[in-house]
Amino acid sequence: MELLQMCLDLTGEKVPALPPGHPLGERLVSPEYSRTAGEVKTYPLLDEERVFALIWNISSQKEGRFLHSTMVPSPRPFAFHMDISSLSLTQLHTHDYIELGFVVRGQFRQIILGKEIVFHEGDLCLIDQNCLHQDRLTGEDAVVLFLGISGSMFEEIIAENRDEEKITAFLQAALLKQKDVQQYIHFRPGPDGAEGLRRFLSLLLEELCEGGAGTIYLRKGLLLRVFRLLSTRYEFALSREQKQTMQNLMLDEILQYMEDHCADVTIKDLCETFHFQEDYFNRLLKKKTGRTYTACLRKIRLSRAERLLKKSEMSVEEIADAVGYQNRGFFYRIFREEYGCTPARYRERASAM
Repeated sequence: MELLQMCLDLTGEKVPALPPGHPLGERLVSPEYSRTAGEVKTYPLLDEERVFALIWNISSQKEGRFLHSTMVPSPRPFAFHMDISSLSLTQLHTHDYIELGFVVRGQFRQIILGKEIVFHEGDLCLIDQNCLHQDRLTGEDAVVLFLGISGSMFEEIIAENRDEEKITAFLQAALLKQKDVQQYIHFRPGPDGAEGLRRFLSLLLEELCEGGAGTIYLRKGLLLRVFRLLSTRYEFALSREQKQTMQNLMLDEILQYMEDHCADVTIKDLCETFHFQEDYFNRLLKKKTGRTYTACLRKIRLSRAERLLKKSEMSVEEIADAVGYQNRGFFYRIFREEYGCTPARYRERASAM
Protein backbone atom coordinates (compact mmCIF):
# COMPACT_ATOMS: atom_id res chain seq x y z
CA MET A 1 0.00 0.00 0.00
CA GLU A 2 1.14 3.57 -0.66
CA LEU A 3 2.91 5.11 2.35
CA LEU A 4 0.66 8.15 2.74
CA GLN A 5 -2.51 6.08 2.67
CA MET A 6 -1.07 3.68 5.24
CA CYS A 7 -0.27 6.57 7.58
CA LEU A 8 -3.76 8.05 7.16
CA ASP A 9 -5.43 4.68 7.74
CA LEU A 10 -3.39 3.92 10.87
CA THR A 11 -4.26 7.28 12.44
CA GLY A 12 -7.80 7.56 11.06
CA GLU A 13 -11.23 7.74 12.66
CA LYS A 14 -11.94 4.04 12.05
CA VAL A 15 -9.12 2.99 14.40
CA PRO A 16 -10.07 2.61 18.10
CA ALA A 17 -9.21 5.89 19.81
CA LEU A 18 -7.42 6.27 23.13
CA PRO A 19 -9.48 8.17 25.71
CA PRO A 20 -8.36 11.73 26.56
CA GLY A 21 -5.68 11.76 29.24
CA HIS A 22 -4.47 8.25 28.47
CA PRO A 23 -0.76 8.01 29.48
CA LEU A 24 0.21 6.62 26.08
CA GLY A 25 -1.10 9.80 24.50
CA GLU A 26 1.50 11.79 26.41
CA ARG A 27 4.09 9.42 25.07
CA LEU A 28 3.03 10.18 21.49
CA VAL A 29 2.93 13.95 21.92
CA SER A 30 3.97 15.93 24.98
CA PRO A 31 3.03 19.63 24.77
CA GLU A 32 5.57 22.17 26.01
CA TYR A 33 5.34 22.78 29.75
CA SER A 34 8.78 24.30 30.34
CA ARG A 35 11.18 26.26 28.16
CA THR A 36 14.23 25.00 30.04
CA ALA A 37 13.50 21.43 31.15
CA GLY A 38 14.38 18.59 28.82
CA GLU A 39 12.60 15.24 28.77
CA VAL A 40 14.45 12.03 27.98
CA LYS A 41 12.22 9.74 25.95
CA THR A 42 13.20 6.12 26.51
CA TYR A 43 12.84 3.27 24.05
CA PRO A 44 9.18 2.23 24.47
CA LEU A 45 9.35 -1.42 23.38
CA LEU A 46 11.08 -4.62 24.37
CA ASP A 47 14.70 -4.86 23.29
CA GLU A 48 13.97 -7.60 20.78
CA GLU A 49 11.61 -5.32 18.82
CA ARG A 50 14.55 -2.99 18.00
CA VAL A 51 12.60 -0.59 15.76
CA PHE A 52 9.22 1.12 16.04
CA ALA A 53 7.26 3.71 14.09
CA LEU A 54 5.39 6.77 15.36
CA ILE A 55 3.02 8.48 12.91
CA TRP A 56 1.72 12.05 13.15
CA ASN A 57 -1.07 13.42 11.00
CA ILE A 58 -1.44 17.17 11.68
CA SER A 59 -4.47 18.77 10.03
CA SER A 60 -6.46 21.99 10.25
CA GLN A 61 -10.26 21.67 10.26
CA LYS A 62 -13.23 23.97 10.87
CA GLU A 63 -13.34 22.85 14.49
CA GLY A 64 -9.65 23.57 15.06
CA ARG A 65 -6.22 22.08 14.51
CA PHE A 66 -5.75 18.42 15.40
CA LEU A 67 -2.99 15.86 15.71
CA HIS A 68 -3.87 12.21 15.03
CA SER A 69 -1.15 9.74 15.92
CA THR A 70 -0.34 6.10 16.55
CA MET A 71 2.60 3.80 17.25
CA VAL A 72 3.46 0.38 15.81
CA PRO A 73 4.08 -2.36 16.69
CA SER A 74 1.34 -2.43 19.29
CA PRO A 75 -0.71 -5.24 20.88
CA ARG A 76 -3.88 -3.68 19.44
CA PRO A 77 -4.41 -0.98 16.79
CA PHE A 78 -5.14 2.43 18.28
CA ALA A 79 -5.11 6.12 17.43
CA PHE A 80 -4.71 9.14 19.66
CA HIS A 81 -6.51 12.37 18.74
CA MET A 82 -5.52 15.71 20.28
CA ASP A 83 -6.77 19.23 19.75
CA ILE A 84 -3.58 21.28 19.32
CA SER A 85 -5.28 24.57 18.37
CA SER A 86 -3.82 26.33 21.40
CA LEU A 87 -0.42 24.58 21.33
CA SER A 88 2.71 25.69 19.52
CA LEU A 89 5.52 23.32 20.54
CA THR A 90 6.18 19.93 22.05
CA GLN A 91 8.36 19.75 25.14
CA LEU A 92 12.10 20.02 24.61
CA HIS A 93 13.41 16.47 24.63
CA THR A 94 16.06 13.92 23.72
CA HIS A 95 15.86 10.16 23.09
CA ASP A 96 17.92 7.22 24.27
CA TYR A 97 17.57 5.82 20.75
CA ILE A 98 18.18 7.13 17.22
CA GLU A 99 15.27 8.92 15.56
CA LEU A 100 14.71 8.99 11.81
CA GLY A 101 11.92 11.37 10.74
CA PHE A 102 10.46 11.40 7.20
CA VAL A 103 7.98 14.01 5.93
CA VAL A 104 5.36 11.99 4.06
CA ARG A 105 3.22 14.99 3.14
CA GLY A 106 3.31 18.73 3.67
CA GLN A 107 5.89 20.68 5.61
CA PHE A 108 7.17 20.12 9.14
CA ARG A 109 9.30 22.25 11.46
CA GLN A 110 11.59 21.25 14.29
CA ILE A 111 13.77 23.30 16.59
CA ILE A 112 17.04 21.38 16.88
CA LEU A 113 19.80 22.71 19.14
CA GLY A 114 17.99 26.05 19.23
CA LYS A 115 17.74 26.40 15.43
CA GLU A 116 14.39 26.16 13.62
CA ILE A 117 14.59 23.92 10.56
CA VAL A 118 11.93 23.47 7.88
CA PHE A 119 11.57 19.96 6.48
CA HIS A 120 9.72 19.66 3.18
CA GLU A 121 7.92 16.68 1.72
CA GLY A 122 10.44 13.93 1.03
CA ASP A 123 13.01 15.34 3.47
CA LEU A 124 14.38 13.24 6.28
CA CYS A 125 16.19 14.02 9.53
CA LEU A 126 18.49 11.70 11.48
CA ILE A 127 18.76 12.79 15.12
CA ASP A 128 21.37 11.42 17.50
CA GLN A 129 20.54 10.08 20.95
CA ASN A 130 21.48 13.14 22.99
CA CYS A 131 20.34 15.89 20.64
CA LEU A 132 17.91 18.39 22.22
CA HIS A 133 14.97 19.24 19.98
CA GLN A 134 11.26 19.99 19.92
CA ASP A 135 8.52 19.85 17.30
CA ARG A 136 6.50 22.84 16.11
CA LEU A 137 2.76 22.14 16.07
CA THR A 138 1.77 25.33 14.25
CA GLY A 139 2.16 25.96 10.51
CA GLU A 140 1.22 23.82 7.55
CA ASP A 141 -0.58 20.50 7.70
CA ALA A 142 1.76 17.53 7.63
CA VAL A 143 2.03 13.77 7.84
CA VAL A 144 5.29 12.66 9.44
CA LEU A 145 6.68 9.16 10.00
CA PHE A 146 9.20 8.83 12.85
CA LEU A 147 11.29 5.67 13.21
CA GLY A 148 12.87 4.88 16.57
CA ILE A 149 15.89 2.60 16.20
CA SER A 150 17.38 0.84 19.23
CA GLY A 151 21.10 0.89 19.91
CA SER A 152 21.60 -2.79 19.08
CA MET A 153 19.85 -2.49 15.70
CA PHE A 154 21.67 0.74 14.91
CA GLU A 155 25.04 -0.84 15.65
CA GLU A 156 24.32 -3.62 13.16
CA ILE A 157 23.20 -1.11 10.53
CA ILE A 158 26.51 0.73 10.91
CA ALA A 159 28.55 -2.43 10.63
CA GLU A 160 26.99 -3.27 7.28
CA ASN A 161 26.81 0.25 5.81
CA ARG A 162 30.33 0.87 4.53
CA ASP A 163 29.70 2.73 1.32
CA GLU A 164 29.57 6.37 2.29
CA GLU A 165 32.20 7.98 4.51
CA LYS A 166 30.17 10.98 5.67
CA ILE A 167 27.10 9.10 6.88
CA THR A 168 29.21 6.34 8.38
CA ALA A 169 31.24 8.93 10.29
CA PHE A 170 28.04 10.35 11.75
CA LEU A 171 26.82 6.91 12.72
CA GLN A 172 30.17 5.96 14.20
CA ALA A 173 30.23 9.13 16.30
CA ALA A 174 26.70 8.46 17.52
CA LEU A 175 27.74 5.01 18.66
CA LEU A 176 30.63 6.36 20.67
CA LYS A 177 28.00 7.46 23.20
CA GLN A 178 29.71 10.75 23.96
CA LYS A 179 27.18 12.45 26.23
CA ASP A 180 28.33 15.95 25.32
CA VAL A 181 27.90 15.43 21.58
CA GLN A 182 24.64 16.57 20.00
CA GLN A 183 24.18 16.16 16.28
CA TYR A 184 21.74 15.60 13.45
CA ILE A 185 21.71 15.38 9.65
CA HIS A 186 19.10 16.94 7.37
CA PHE A 187 18.70 14.84 4.20
CA ARG A 188 17.16 16.21 1.00
CA PRO A 189 16.14 13.86 -1.84
CA GLY A 190 18.02 13.70 -5.08
CA PRO A 191 16.42 12.41 -8.31
CA ASP A 192 14.00 9.56 -7.50
CA GLY A 193 15.33 9.43 -3.94
CA ALA A 194 12.06 10.12 -2.14
CA GLU A 195 10.13 7.67 -4.31
CA GLY A 196 12.47 4.82 -3.49
CA LEU A 197 12.49 5.70 0.19
CA ARG A 198 8.69 5.73 0.31
CA ARG A 199 8.65 2.21 -1.10
CA PHE A 200 11.02 0.83 1.53
CA LEU A 201 9.28 2.71 4.36
CA SER A 202 5.91 1.33 3.23
CA LEU A 203 7.25 -2.21 3.39
CA LEU A 204 8.83 -1.55 6.78
CA LEU A 205 5.60 -0.07 8.15
CA GLU A 206 3.66 -3.10 6.91
CA GLU A 207 6.14 -5.39 8.61
CA LEU A 208 5.90 -3.45 11.88
CA CYS A 209 2.11 -3.74 11.78
CA GLU A 210 1.87 -7.41 10.81
CA GLY A 211 4.97 -9.02 12.37
CA GLY A 212 5.21 -12.80 12.09
CA ALA A 213 8.00 -15.30 11.54
CA GLY A 214 11.35 -13.71 10.59
CA THR A 215 10.08 -10.18 11.12
CA ILE A 216 13.25 -9.06 12.93
CA TYR A 217 15.37 -9.99 9.91
CA LEU A 218 12.96 -8.36 7.48
CA ARG A 219 12.95 -5.13 9.49
CA LYS A 220 16.73 -5.06 9.59
CA GLY A 221 16.96 -5.74 5.85
CA LEU A 222 14.58 -2.91 5.05
CA LEU A 223 16.47 -0.51 7.33
CA LEU A 224 19.68 -1.44 5.56
CA ARG A 225 18.02 -0.53 2.27
CA VAL A 226 16.81 2.77 3.74
CA PHE A 227 20.33 3.74 4.84
CA ARG A 228 21.80 2.58 1.56
CA LEU A 229 19.36 4.84 -0.27
CA LEU A 230 20.23 7.76 2.00
CA SER A 231 23.88 7.24 1.12
CA THR A 232 23.31 7.16 -2.64
CA ARG A 233 20.11 9.08 -3.53
CA TYR A 234 19.95 11.80 -0.88
CA GLU A 235 22.00 14.93 -0.41
CA PHE A 236 23.22 16.31 2.89
CA ALA A 237 25.90 18.60 4.22
CA LEU A 238 27.62 18.64 7.57
CA SER A 239 28.52 21.89 9.25
CA ARG A 240 32.17 22.62 9.93
CA GLU A 241 31.51 22.05 13.63
CA GLN A 242 29.90 18.65 12.98
CA LYS A 243 32.79 17.56 10.77
CA GLN A 244 35.32 18.72 13.34
CA THR A 245 33.50 16.97 16.20
CA MET A 246 33.16 13.70 14.33
CA GLN A 247 36.74 13.69 13.14
CA ASN A 248 37.99 14.33 16.67
CA LEU A 249 35.83 11.54 18.03
CA MET A 250 36.96 9.17 15.33
CA LEU A 251 40.60 10.07 15.88
CA ASP A 252 40.34 9.43 19.61
CA GLU A 253 38.70 6.08 18.98
CA ILE A 254 41.25 5.08 16.31
CA LEU A 255 44.26 6.06 18.42
CA GLN A 256 42.83 4.24 21.44
CA TYR A 257 42.34 1.11 19.34
CA MET A 258 45.91 1.36 18.07
CA GLU A 259 47.12 1.80 21.64
CA ASP A 260 45.16 -1.22 22.88
CA HIS A 261 46.37 -3.44 20.03
CA CYS A 262 49.77 -1.91 19.29
CA ALA A 263 51.60 -5.25 19.27
CA ASP A 264 49.75 -6.62 16.26
CA VAL A 265 47.45 -3.94 14.82
CA THR A 266 47.36 -3.52 11.04
CA ILE A 267 45.72 -1.01 8.73
CA LYS A 268 43.44 -3.86 7.62
CA ASP A 269 42.27 -4.28 11.22
CA LEU A 270 41.32 -0.60 11.33
CA CYS A 271 39.42 -0.86 8.05
CA GLU A 272 37.45 -3.86 9.32
CA THR A 273 36.78 -2.31 12.75
CA PHE A 274 35.84 1.22 11.71
CA HIS A 275 34.50 0.50 8.20
CA PHE A 276 36.58 3.04 6.31
CA GLN A 277 38.99 2.68 3.44
CA GLU A 278 42.73 2.72 4.04
CA ASP A 279 43.30 6.13 2.47
CA TYR A 280 40.70 7.66 4.83
CA PHE A 281 42.75 6.68 7.87
CA ASN A 282 45.93 8.07 6.36
CA ARG A 283 44.20 11.38 5.50
CA LEU A 284 42.60 11.68 8.95
CA LEU A 285 45.79 10.83 10.86
CA LYS A 286 47.93 13.13 8.72
CA LYS A 287 45.45 15.99 9.08
CA LYS A 288 45.04 15.67 12.84
CA THR A 289 48.46 14.49 14.01
CA GLY A 290 50.81 15.45 11.20
CA ARG A 291 51.94 11.80 11.02
CA THR A 292 51.22 8.93 8.67
CA TYR A 293 49.68 5.71 9.97
CA THR A 294 53.13 4.09 10.14
CA ALA A 295 54.60 7.04 12.04
CA CYS A 296 51.65 7.13 14.46
CA LEU A 297 51.97 3.43 15.20
CA ARG A 298 55.71 3.78 15.74
CA LYS A 299 55.12 6.65 18.20
CA ILE A 300 52.48 4.63 20.08
CA ARG A 301 54.73 1.57 20.30
CA LEU A 302 57.75 3.52 21.49
CA SER A 303 55.67 5.36 24.08
CA ARG A 304 54.42 2.02 25.38
CA ALA A 305 58.01 0.69 25.45
CA GLU A 306 59.12 3.79 27.38
CA ARG A 307 56.45 3.22 30.02
CA LEU A 308 57.35 -0.46 30.36
CA LEU A 309 61.03 0.38 30.77
CA LYS A 310 60.14 2.76 33.59
CA LYS A 311 57.49 0.75 35.41
CA SER A 312 58.05 -2.95 34.70
CA GLU A 313 60.79 -5.52 35.28
CA MET A 314 60.44 -6.99 31.80
CA SER A 315 63.64 -7.46 29.83
CA VAL A 316 64.30 -5.22 26.84
CA GLU A 317 63.70 -8.18 24.53
CA GLU A 318 60.35 -8.92 26.20
CA ILE A 319 59.35 -5.26 25.89
CA ALA A 320 60.25 -5.25 22.19
CA ASP A 321 57.98 -8.28 21.67
CA ALA A 322 55.20 -6.73 23.76
CA VAL A 323 55.03 -3.60 21.61
CA GLY A 324 55.18 -5.45 18.30
CA TYR A 325 58.87 -5.57 17.28
CA GLN A 326 60.31 -9.02 16.66
CA ASN A 327 63.37 -7.53 14.99
CA ARG A 328 65.48 -6.50 18.01
CA GLY A 329 68.00 -4.57 15.94
CA PHE A 330 65.27 -2.45 14.37
CA PHE A 331 63.72 -1.78 17.78
CA TYR A 332 67.06 -0.66 19.23
CA ARG A 333 67.69 1.63 16.25
CA ILE A 334 64.36 3.45 16.26
CA PHE A 335 64.39 3.72 20.07
CA ARG A 336 67.78 5.41 19.92
CA GLU A 337 66.53 7.76 17.19
CA GLU A 338 63.55 8.75 19.37
CA TYR A 339 65.19 9.03 22.80
CA GLY A 340 68.90 9.47 22.05
CA CYS A 341 70.06 6.35 23.89
CA THR A 342 69.56 2.59 24.05
CA PRO A 343 66.58 1.11 25.91
CA ALA A 344 68.87 -0.25 28.63
CA ARG A 345 70.50 3.16 29.13
CA TYR A 346 67.09 4.82 29.21
CA ARG A 347 66.00 2.44 32.01
CA GLU A 348 69.16 3.21 33.98
CA ARG A 349 68.56 6.93 33.75
CA ALA A 350 64.89 6.52 34.73
CA SER A 351 65.83 4.42 37.75
CA ALA A 352 68.37 6.99 38.91
CA MET A 353 65.86 9.83 38.88
